[in-house]
Amino acid sequence: MFVDSISLTLSAGKGGNGVIAWRREKYIPKGGPTGGNGGHGGSITLVADRQTVSLEGYRHKRIFCAQNGACGGSNLKQGKAGTNLILKVPCGTLVKDRHTQEVLFDLTEDGQELPLCRGGKGGKGNHHYKSPTHQAPHFCTEGTPGESREIELELKLIADVGLIGMPNAGKSTLLSKLTFARVKIGAYPFTTLFPNLGYARAPSGNRVLLADIPGIIENAHINKGLGYAFLRHIERTSALVFVIDISGFEGRDPLEDFQILRNELSAYDPELLKKPFLVALNKIDIEGASENIQRFYDTMTDIPRECIFPIAAQEKQGLPPLLEGIESLTTPLVPC
Repeated sequence: MFVDSISLTLSAGKGGNGVIAWRREKYIPKGGPTGGNGGHGGSITLVADRQTVSLEGYRHKRIFCAQNGACGGSNLKQGKAGTNLILKVPCGTLVKDRHTQEVLFDLTEDGQELPLCRGGKGGKGNHHYKSPTHQAPHFCTEGTPGESREIELELKLIADVGLIGMPNAGKSTLLSKLTFARVKIGAYPFTTLFPNLGYARAPSGNRVLLADIPGIIENAHINKGLGYAFLRHIERTSALVFVIDISGFEGRDPLEDFQILRNELSAYDPELLKKPFLVALNKIDIEGASENIQRFYDTMTDIPRECIFPIAAQEKQGLPPLLEGIESLTTPLVPC
C-alpha cells in the first residue's frame, strides 16, 4: 500500500543514572568514592533513502522510542550509551511539526540526515563530585530525559516528468510501455489509486524518471474524486506531460478535458502551469480520433505543434518521438 502522509510520536532515550559507590578493599582504609556516570540516551535521526518509495513502513507503528542509557557502576564503570534510532524515509519527504504545521526540514537528497530528538545526558556518579575539600560525596545525579516530538511526514515524489490526465486517459498504459514499471491497468475509472514511478531510457541513453499521477477530475482541488492528496506529487516534477484521450470514445470532449486539467492545476497552485509541458494525444488508433486531433490543433493555437504528440500507447505508436520530447523537457529549454 502506498502511504504518503503519516504522523509519528518520537521519544529519545533517557540518560542513565549516576551511582553512589565506595572502594572497599583490604589494606585500603580510605578507598574513596568510585560511583560511575550513567550513559547517554539514544537519539533519533531521520535519513532520506532513495530505496524507500513510500511511508508504508510506518503505517502500523507510529510511536518510536530510542534506547535508554544504562546506569553507572561501581569502580568507576561508565554506563553503556543507548543505541541511536535511525528512521529511513523516501527522498522528497517534508518534516513538519504536528501541532504548528511548521516545516522543519525538506529531505530531498539521498543520505540527508535530520537529527530530531537528542538523547538525555547521563547522570554523574559520586566520584565526579570528589574534590580536595569534599572527599566523600554521598550524592549522585539522575540522567536527564530525552527529547520528545510529534511530527508529520508528507511525501512529495521527486520525478523528472509527471504524467497528468483524466481517469482512463491511458497514463498507466503509457508508463508501462515507456518503462519497465509494473502497474495495474484496467478499463474503469480510478484504476490507479496511488502514484507509480518508472525509469524510461531516452534515445541519448539517459534515464528519465516518470511519475504516473492518479486521475484528476474536475474540482479535484476541493477534494473531489481521489481528491487533492496526489496533486502535491506534481509540485516536485521538472516538467509535465498531459495525457488526453483524443478518441472521445467514452463520450468526453478531449478539449474540455485538457482545459479541466489546466484549471485544476491552476486552482491548486498557479506555479504548476509555468512548468515546461507536452501534450500526448492518446488512443489515435480508435475511430473518430483524427477529427478530434484536427480540432485540437485548430483550437489550441497557443501550444506549438512540436509540443503535441499523437500516440497510441497500447499499440506503441508514436512513442519514440514522444520520448525524445520528454527528454528535451529535462534540459534547460524554453517552456512550450
